[in-house]
Amino acid sequence: MKRIFLFLVTNLAVVLVLSIVARLLGIDQYMSARGGDLGGLLVFAALFGFGGSLISLAISKWMAKRSMGVEVIEQPKNASEQWLVDTVRAHAQRVGIGMPEVGIFDSPTPNAFATGANRNHALVAVSSGLLQNMRQNEVDAVLGHEIAHIANGDMVTLTLIQGVVNTFVIFFSRIIGNLVDKALFGNKEGRGIGYFVSVMFAEMVLGILASVIVMWFSRQREFRADAGGAHLAGRANMIAALERLKDGVEQPLPAQMAAFGISGGGSGFGRLFMSHPPLDERIAALRSAAAA
Repeated sequence: MKRIFLFLVTNLAVVLVLSIVARLLGIDQYMSARGGDLGGLLVFAALFGFGGSLISLAISKWMAKRSMGVEVIEQPKNASEQWLVDTVRAHAQRVGIGMPEVGIFDSPTPNAFATGANRNHALVAVSSGLLQNMRQNEVDAVLGHEIAHIANGDMVTLTLIQGVVNTFVIFFSRIIGNLVDKALFGNKEGRGIGYFVSVMFAEMVLGILASVIVMWFSRQREFRADAGGAHLAGRANMIAALERLKDGVEQPLPAQMAAFGISGGGSGFGRLFMSHPPLDERIAALRSAAAA
């Protein structure tokens, strides 16, 4: 779950910063003054919306390293690190992508994630807990799952979806801000402080709600990444890795990186904000595919 949550938080922060810059440069005031020009507002929203998501993608690998304390393996120091690098290289060669950077982050939670703006310059990182608590064949499947995410271009597709979502968040937040400033603050031009505050608040609220769309996309891609891991490391090994997580080895991930790892779960209303389907559903999907 790690990379999606980090991507969403980074994206929201970038969009808010861009909105403040637009305010300081007078762009927001200009667009508000042209409140009837919805076409122009939509173009503005698209430029800033896709700009926010593309910036988030560009710094995704750097942010992951910094926030999780990932130690990239430049030269393997032991047999375990050598096996890890060799396994990632073998999977990368099979799917036809460039060799990703391979790293380890200190956490008792068995998990892993992959991120990066380019499928040929990505990062695959595993936790120390994953190496300590999972069998080698299970770790192999987890690495296959993460390599499948890279090969499938999930981060790029996520960025495009986030760009569309951002566009509508920015577009509607400014319409809301204009209406609030006129109706509640009596500013006929809709360009007062009420506009700015309302826009900031609407962007945060709409941004959180829009994350439901991104999370739905993430859940669908997890099934595909599981299938990719099964292809690379064996279906039985992929199922065994998920069963290991289901049996209680898994612990909750740190909140700041909760969306691009191997695990996940939830139910009820919270399911809308889940980046991963429940483990039982993922295991059932793999077994159904084997029986088909």
